[in-house]
Amino acid sequence: MMSPVPPSAPPLPPPGAVEPPPPGTVEPPPPGTVQRWAWDYVLATDLAHKLEPPPVPSVWEPDPTTPRRIARPGRPAELRISARASKSPGPEALRNPTRRAQLFHTFMHHELQAAELMAWALLAFPETPRAFRGGLVRIALDEVRHMRLYAAYLAAIGHRFGDFPVRDWFWSRVPAAASPAQFVAVMGMGLEGGNLDHTARFAERFRAIGDDEGAALTERVCAEEIPHVRFGVRWFRRFTNAPGGASPNAPVGASPHPPGGASPHPPGDFETWVRHIPPPLSPLLMRGEPMNRRDRSRSGLSEPFLDALAAWTERAPGS
Repeated sequence: MMSPVPPSAPPLPPPGAVEPPPPGTVEPPPPGTVQRWAWDYVLATDLAHKLEPPPVPSVWEPDPTTPRRIARPGRPAELRISARASKSPGPEALRNPTRRAQLFHTFMHHELQAAELMAWALLAFPETPRAFRGGLVRIALDEVRHMRLYAAYLAAIGHRFGDFPVRDWFWSRVPAAASPAQFVAVMGMGLEGGNLDHTARFAERFRAIGDDEGAALTERVCAEEIPHVRFGVRWFRRFTNAPGGASPNAPVGASPHPPGGASPHPPGDFETWVRHIPPPLSPLLMRGEPMNRRDRSRSGLSEPFLDALAAWTERAPGS
């Protein structure tokens, strides 16, 4: 999970100030439930917990009705939170091993935020179908596994998670999603869709400088993000009642396309998506250059949708 370098946003409190919600504000889920697993993952301040959480319980809290919207994540002391983004290195700058390590470090932190926010959404939208929330758990575990892959790459070149400052930019924007439709619009179709562009671009750059291992790793992450975007597309259609949405009995991961592979995405669905992006975010922040149209199409996004995204030029103030 990665994104273009966004403009500055208000920083979160430093790691030492990150604490669980005050007692009585939000009641924690019962121990031994999937919801408690998600709660504990988001608020954990132990790096080992972030990288290797305990197994997900098989028991769900019965019929939760109260949203639990955690305001900010727990942050391990090893992570130094920065209010400013570091400039993304150009193709030639990647020949510098330190700059390359810093970039992979950023990729790893994006995966951490993605995993946390999937768990956050499970708690924030208890009214959603169990199939949706179960899918969030599986995606969170994928993002954790990607973190470990990036950690192994960093270790091989003499670095570790915490060697460079990080920004919790996703956390300053994504929790503005007020509905599950907004959440999948910004995370699944938006930021993870953009990740398909960025991983493909950086894989080419890594291979061009002889870093075949880095190229193979980013290509692997790209391939594994396609189902994540497909999940977002399918549930966005379901939540907005768009044509081609999953039927109530469709299994998680089932293709939203009818037999033959044609996408039922209507041309106006791009406008529906834009209306569901929480302000002040802009589609520009969810598009890389060049766009990876092949993998975006494989995720279920239609050609009219991709044409509209490619043509978008308006930047929202403060995005």
